[in-house]
Amino acid sequence: MTALDLSSPVAVVGTGTMGQGIAQVALVAGHPVRLYDAVPGRAREAAAAIGARLDRLVEKDRLTGADRDAARARLTAAESLDRLADCALVVEAILERLDVKQELFRALEDVVADDCLLATNTSSLSVTAIGGALRNPGRLVGLHFFNPAPLLPLVEVVSGFATDVTSATRAYETARAWGKTPVACADTPGFIVNRIARPFYAEAFAVYEAQGADPATIDAVLRESGGFKMGAFELTDLIGQDVNESVTHSVWQSFFQDVRFTPSLAQRRLVESGRLGRKSGQGWYDYREDAERSEPHTAEPAQPPAYVVAEGDLGPASELLALIREAGIQVRGEDEDHGTRLVLPSGGQLVLADGQTSVEFRDVVYFDLALDYRRATRIALSASQDTSPKTLAEAIGLFQALGKDVSVIGDIPGMIVARTVARVVDLAHDAVAKGVATEEDIDTAMRLGVNYPLGPFEWSRRLGRSWACALLDDLHQRDPSGRYAPSLALYRHAYATEKREGTS
Repeated sequence: MTALDLSSPVAVVGTGTMGQGIAQVALVAGHPVRLYDAVPGRAREAAAAIGARLDRLVEKDRLTGADRDAARARLTAAESLDRLADCALVVEAILERLDVKQELFRALEDVVADDCLLATNTSSLSVTAIGGALRNPGRLVGLHFFNPAPLLPLVEVVSGFATDVTSATRAYETARAWGKTPVACADTPGFIVNRIARPFYAEAFAVYEAQGADPATIDAVLRESGGFKMGAFELTDLIGQDVNESVTHSVWQSFFQDVRFTPSLAQRRLVESGRLGRKSGQGWYDYREDAERSEPHTAEPAQPPAYVVAEGDLGPASELLALIREAGIQVRGEDEDHGTRLVLPSGGQLVLADGQTSVEFRDVVYFDLALDYRRATRIALSASQDTSPKTLAEAIGLFQALGKDVSVIGDIPGMIVARTVARVVDLAHDAVAKGVATEEDIDTAMRLGVNYPLGPFEWSRRLGRSWACALLDDLHQRDPSGRYAPSLALYRHAYATEKREGTS
């Protein structure tokens, strides 16, 4: 099954920001495009707005004047659904209400030809449920674009329970012909991105609710150590707290209130107070003109240790040893039979976050996971009230000697980046095991849809196949609510690896 021919008319129903963006994508690809909106006059206004954006593309040399004129000639505003009768594809981008969408598609079935492909851009509703109202649900598919549609490459092509393979394939190939990067997924709550991205927000909020760190510090650690483009607090302020919480709540409810997707009470209070983020002037941060900028907690300068004793290769943090030597600090030991830690001159230990807490041990400072320890500009440390001040000072001084800012957070198991990455990896393995999508499509979706530095399976391969399972298992022992229990898919993955390596 191939993509739609460029001569085939495409219709977009709903002319808000997303509808206009999808229409522009189809138009620039070369299709005749029809715009329809139930509110009189809206379609004409949308056509004018798209024309203005085409003018800006010409000004930026991204489109020729001739191509703009041709595109404008292919764009029309439809005053009624009947004007969509000859369309080969109709994409719906209207209100996120199941009954409203079902009513629209029932009406479209009475208008368009039997071979017309119907698509919904829903981000939170079930494609299966929307199609359940149709006489022929097999031709309905999800085409979930990301905002702004003309700029972001990802499109989730969602097959409902009754979607025909030919319909999904044609939608996939059409999206690819439009210059997009499609990924195929089953109809599951949140699809790929909104399902697997939940821990990025949830774990940051959990650290905050546990008084482990403030939003500015958590965001800084996610950016400067984890390699994420934005932290969870600043990103949800940009998205809108009401919008982000609504998606989280929808996924949670759709999974029958699965504890892994539990919404944040702190975010609920933020929404209830009307602090919705940038659009309201206040969210986790204050965006008013006279507001002071929130800064992350950064430790004061400390004296680095003269040496460290390496016991083991430090696993995912093994590149630290080279950095320590380059900083002029002696590295002794490296006996791989005695664990994965650094022993400081004080006798205290510096250990990579593993899901345990500092208070459980005599004198341990944990350090967080980093995407790239050489390039990271900030490292988070955690310690308990029983940790020796000298040990903490040596740990701070060590990372400062490596050119890093240091943020000391509370005694939070799994810290910030480590627990977030472990949970994302877990949900990704669970999704593959349940037939939601392939590993490759999940990695692509998370890199392109939410701009992650690595896809979950790329993280997993880099960190070691049993790393996430071991960390989550330790977290689960300290919080047995089920939130951190490794999925059966992740457990099988880690156990099979250990068995092959002869470690079990």
